[in-house]
Amino acid sequence: FLFLMLMIDVVFATLFNIPVWMHLFNIINNLDGVKLGFIISLPVFLISALNFVFTPFSFRYIFKPFFCILFICSSIVTYATMKYGVQFDKTMMQNIFETNAGEMTSYFNMSVVLWFLFTGILPCGLLLLVNIRYPETWIKGITYRLISMFASLLIIFAIAFFFYKDYASVGRNNSSLNKEIIPTNYIYSGFKYVRDFFVSPGEFRQTGTDASRTINEKQKPVIMFLVVGETARSQNYALNGYSRGTNDFTKKYNELISFHNVQSCGTSTAISVPCMFSDMKRKEFNSRKAVNSENVLDILYRTGVNLLWIENDGGCKGVCKRIPTINIEPSNSDNTLCKKNSCYDEVMLKNIDEYINNNSEDKLIVFHLMGSHGPTYYLRYPESHKYFKPTCDRSDIENCTHEQLINTYDNTIRYTDYIISKLIDKLIEYKDEYD
Repeated sequence: FLFLMLMIDVVFATLFNIPVWMHLFNIINNLDGVKLGFIISLPVFLISALNFVFTPFSFRYIFKPFFCILFICSSIVTYATMKYGVQFDKTMMQNIFETNAGEMTSYFNMSVVLWFLFTGILPCGLLLLVNIRYPETWIKGITYRLISMFASLLIIFAIAFFFYKDYASVGRNNSSLNKEIIPTNYIYSGFKYVRDFFVSPGEFRQTGTDASRTINEKQKPVIMFLVVGETARSQNYALNGYSRGTNDFTKKYNELISFHNVQSCGTSTAISVPCMFSDMKRKEFNSRKAVNSENVLDILYRTGVNLLWIENDGGCKGVCKRIPTINIEPSNSDNTLCKKNSCYDEVMLKNIDEYINNNSEDKLIVFHLMGSHGPTYYLRYPESHKYFKPTCDRSDIENCTHEQLINTYDNTIRYTDYIISKLIDKLIEYKDEYD
């Protein structure tokens, strides 16, 4: 079993940590006077470290199921890291646990299926077929494992003795490396997420309890549309100086303002959306506190503003859970505006008049767009809005040309611009009844 354990260590150190080796290659390539011994020690160090961590799980009855799960999970994590540059930290684990079927299936393609079969399913199947020879007694088994772990520590200490300065230098200047090692990165991050999930967030925090709304019977009620986008890059907006016509639909409005001094709390919906509606500053934002606190929508709702959240991006991440919400479901929506497991944002424009005419109070309607959600950018707009061509009509975007990818992404920005123009037109339509 020790030989099989060593083979597993080698597979994880080489195959599943390809992204780490690619990163290390770039680091070493930019260093001067790198010792050959240091380079040779790197795979030995990683194999020894993995052996030390893995050996306690090599006992009968847990060996095969444990490493089968690791093979399958590590296969997916390695692919995502190589193809999309994903770092599996706590936030990414939150995204995984909170994702929906539509978003998950958008990443399926032949490349990922073949990779998963050969690096996840096949190793697991071979492991299940292997007849493992375990030590005859528990005492021998524990002794062999302790010797194996001790040998791993000796190798690690020996490498540290000879090359400590080299490791310290590389590690100090590239702190993200320890978050890239598979499988410890996603196991540790997953543990942190689960731990925080089950920890009581404390007493629910109300905010803005003294807020009030002044009502003037002589004035018209106020109506506001708030559009929350998805993965929209400022540099791809013609409104901000981009050379392509991504804002052809809204350029006719002369009073549009683009705010440039804006920063997001994060690059994931689970962080950015709760943050923009909370009373916390960007650097102080805590997602656990945000979930257990009121946000600006709660304050408006309490003061009597009529609120509605229309969701087309897989969830509001807790922001809308205390206000009226409409979740767009492909199975229950207009078939002409829905494709596979998602709907075009245009579907949210339906029934707007009904929402507006429901009452004559001040109202705020929030539209959470699918926007430019990747990697299946081509599914974010209908065929009639395929303006920039040729496009990348597949989810494995690494197999598309740069031109195809940019065209497809710009089409999503242009389609969002179309949605916004329709919403502006709708507000203009009600200008005599609302401010």
